[in-house]
Amino acid sequence: MKKIEAIIRPDVFSAVRRALALEGIDGLSVTEIAGCGRQEGRTGLFRGNAYEMEFSSKLKLEMVIEDRLVEPIIKSILEYAATGEVGDGKIFIYPVDEAIRIRTKERGAVAVY
Repeated sequence: MKKIEAIIRPDVFSAVRRALALEGIDGLSVTEIAGCGRQEGRTGLFRGNAYEMEFSSKLKLEMVIEDRLVEPIIKSILEYAATGEVGDGKIFIYPVDEAIRIRTKERGAVAVY
């Protein structure tokens, strides 16, 4: 199994979520995050006052999947999360040694789905 973490723009989430559902992913964790990378800080305006926004709002998607689904999931994320602009995000893939469902004590892929 693998854990995929994808950091994406909030405005592309609905399209990415639909694409993941078509690939059979019905369970994932979504966290609102803020970060900075190569994109420069932006200037915001609040009540007539300009201020520097050092961090950009992003969403972090996390899912644990079977090895056979890794490439289709990556392909879907790349297709639907890309805008072609700096700040589109990143995908990280980690090995998962074991998964255990606490309620039933099931282990392995069956514990994830």
